[in-house]
Amino acid sequence: MMRVARLALAGLLMIAASGIARADDLLKAKVGVLRLSSSAPVFIAQDKGYFHEAGLDVDLKFFDAAQPIAVATTSGDIDFGVTAFTAGLYNLAGKGTLKVIGGMSREKAGYPLIGYFASNNAYAAGLRTPKDLAGKRVAVTQVGSSFHYSLGLLADKYGFKLSETKVLPLQSLSNAAAALKGETVDAALLPASTARKLIDDGGAKLLGWVGDETPWQLGAVFASPKTLANKPLVTKLLAALARADREYHDVILAAVADGKAPINEATKPLLEIIAKYTNLPVEQVVGNCAYIDPDGKLDVKNVANQVEWLQAQGFVDKGFGVDAIIAKDYVKPD
Repeated sequence: MMRVARLALAGLLMIAASGIARADDLLKAKVGVLRLSSSAPVFIAQDKGYFHEAGLDVDLKFFDAAQPIAVATTSGDIDFGVTAFTAGLYNLAGKGTLKVIGGMSREKAGYPLIGYFASNNAYAAGLRTPKDLAGKRVAVTQVGSSFHYSLGLLADKYGFKLSETKVLPLQSLSNAAAALKGETVDAALLPASTARKLIDDGGAKLLGWVGDETPWQLGAVFASPKTLANKPLVTKLLAALARADREYHDVILAAVADGKAPINEATKPLLEIIAKYTNLPVEQVVGNCAYIDPDGKLDVKNVANQVEWLQAQGFVDKGFGVDAIIAKDYVKPD
């Protein structure tokens, strides 16, 4: 009996040792993200073990604005960034310190993501539609951010000058939301997840959605040249994200109707994962499911337009184009 027990114990120790060896074989990666639905595939890949199954030990690092993610990727504090394009990101990429390796969220009609929101006082005074933002005090996170670019696209669409609008960079989503509620700005561009509580509590008014007004490629996956030199690491991360992209698209996005995903047996597990990482109840997640291409493709033509627009505004250095910032070995162009 003792011999059997010893053999059983030895077997358990061998299994444990093999498990430790497998864990040691995993490639470690730090991934910077925001707690927004626009990073849904990252959360799904992490929570469902897709990163682990691809041979990765991923540590998610959370930020409160997009630009710091680009800076952290360049400095080596994180290996990959998954967030919106910004002027700062493009400037870093133009210097060769970052490369775009895949697509992520998009502004697309029917999928609420970034919205235009008015303060109650401004709304009462006549700010009722997105085109009424001309000449108003509008909060964004940072100069050259995705919110700033979205406002620029709106100005181009309706023929008003962006320079006539007082753009207020408040450095974070929470600051912009607080300014809107506190009536120190007339309006703000915010993600649906950030603004939802404001709207529900009567602290602001929704004017419309960027995706309905001016669709564009909002987010991407990017890495530094040092990370790109580790091809197995990059390949494994993109493979896991591709698996999550497809699942998110086919299960949740395919079910979206009137801007909301239904809560049912198929969607609920994924919605709960997104809710977990965005710190939101499932009932709020359903109304801000960002569109993401099922194959992780990148709208390269639109990215080129972003670079040119930001350069024309003086937010991005001149002397480079879209080809200089994309890792063609990895990007799937749309």
